[in-house]
Amino acid sequence: MPRATISELFERNRRHVDSLSETYFDDVVDQQRPPVVSLCCSDSRVSQEAMFDVREPNWLFTPSNIGNVAADLTEADEVDGSLLYPIRHTDTRTVVVVGHTGCGAVTAAYDAVRTGDRPADASIARRVDALVPVVEDGLGGPVDGDGEPKAVVDELVEYNVRQQTAFLDGHSSLEGEDVTVFGFVYDLHCRYDDDPGATYLVSIGDETDPDALRAFVPDEYEDGVRSLLA
Repeated sequence: MPRATISELFERNRRHVDSLSETYFDDVVDQQRPPVVSLCCSDSRVSQEAMFDVREPNWLFTPSNIGNVAADLTEADEVDGSLLYPIRHTDTRTVVVVGHTGCGAVTAAYDAVRTGDRPADASIARRVDALVPVVEDGLGGPVDGDGEPKAVVDELVEYNVRQQTAFLDGHSSLEGEDVTVFGFVYDLHCRYDDDPGATYLVSIGDETDPDALRAFVPDEYEDGVRSLLA
């Protein structure tokens, strides 16, 4: 079973400290004003900072949960507080929702829909249950439920991102905030193209049509607009 030692933790932190200049935190030590909040799926293979090449503090606010669900877990009509906080209190105006291929939470929700099996741990099951309606809607809509299971999961991942960005875009708590909501899928498995680690834009708010999305993207990045559902 994987396990880290206390020495490894200290050594990794020491390397981090040694990599920083003496002035690294000078401009942000008393406050933060990150331009981006990224709601990413919790997964050890998916680094929010690395995917956007973040090497400085005060650029990316990083809440995450399994399945990148934007709604509060106990009040499904409300935006998750970890996501809403930077919008309200640090003037963050760009929201990014990031799913990823091969998502375990989406897979668990898909299995729950197909077989009725839920995770044994109640706290995990609640997280998976939040995705079940998304999976059901996706299978009743643009997702090809007759496909190979891994392919179905990846389509559901994209559909979930679309649903989360649409939820945020139309939510009353974001009215008047001048917030832009982008949806991306981080591709570990080369499902969208041949570049592992690339992010692909799949939605802006409730807009999901690739041609419409490309109108918002500079020509040099048009290849970054892809869809498994188009």
